[in-house]
Amino acid sequence: MKNKIYNNLIDLMMLPGLSGHEKKVCNYISQRLKELGLNPKTDVMGNLWVSFPGEGPSVMLFTHMDQIGFVVRKIEENGFIKIERLGGVPEKSLASQAVIFPLENGNEIFGVITNKSHHATQQNEKYSVVPYKDLYIDVGVNSFEEVLNLGINIGSPVVYKPSAEEFGKERIAGTSIDDRAGCAIAIAIAEKLSLRKLGPPIHLVFSVQEEFNLRGVIPIAQQLLPDIAIQLDLILATDTPDMEDRGNVSLGKGPAISLYSFHGRGTLNGIIPHPALVKLFEETANQNSIPLQKSVHIGALTDLSYVQLVGKGVASIDVGFPIRYSHSSLEVCDLNDLILLTKLLEEVIKNINKNFSLER
Repeated sequence: MKNKIYNNLIDLMMLPGLSGHEKKVCNYISQRLKELGLNPKTDVMGNLWVSFPGEGPSVMLFTHMDQIGFVVRKIEENGFIKIERLGGVPEKSLASQAVIFPLENGNEIFGVITNKSHHATQQNEKYSVVPYKDLYIDVGVNSFEEVLNLGINIGSPVVYKPSAEEFGKERIAGTSIDDRAGCAIAIAIAEKLSLRKLGPPIHLVFSVQEEFNLRGVIPIAQQLLPDIAIQLDLILATDTPDMEDRGNVSLGKGPAISLYSFHGRGTLNGIIPHPALVKLFEETANQNSIPLQKSVHIGALTDLSYVQLVGKGVASIDVGFPIRYSHSSLEVCDLNDLILLTKLLEEVIKNINKNFSLER
């Protein structure tokens, strides 16, 4: 299982999949599921899912396929390209980043987000962050027409140049660990579910457009109407000097559950998990000697915030793997956290039977 999760994660990190442009990621996951003898389906939004019949409350376990990035806003006459952000892109880390333009024909055009030459930088500019709207991308040509000839046009997607590196003791750094790590775990769960004989109905969903507006998953949630929703995503690690006052979540110390999340920046939404699910995860982790970390955080949000409101309401919980440097071009996770999270989810599903109560 460990090698499969690692290999799938590395493969997925190397695929571009901006929100609304998840096709390459979707095709990869679909192929992995078909190799397990499963019959995945897609909806008009692009959500991918596979269902496993069973008895008891139905569970939707989901994770998102898309990543943050940019779209082309303007092409200058001299061939430089201006961009619009898509998702929570950190402006302070954009200058000098390598990017690619994934074209519809499968080709990828390399580009560099510009950074004013150090030797021409004035004293008052050295510690300032250039707003993304003032940045340009250089794709190595000199005219508007040459940009179009490359296959780039207004609205073309742009993402960080994909990368994946193993370093330290089984730690992985690179692009789009959020949430390709979740996808790799979900593929591993699909393999376990394909072999089971008993258990609750499970809908395994790989969603779209989470990074855009958190709502790409809503149509499939409305169709499936689960009793329980378990969202699989990152949990912010707080073990670096700049994060140490934000909590007690550490890389390499196991999976985590969120006990409170609230965006607080532009949207009044978040998740307070269902108490029965908190108890389920805590007891299952204890029974299987799996360390379980806990997070309380303001500033982050997942699409579970909207799934919980589907139908008559859905018992919900965010679970995840610790991550450092989220939404940067070099996010970091620990492979062993992913393995332990997979094991925890496998055991949690086993503990949801037809007598499992969601009564408050």
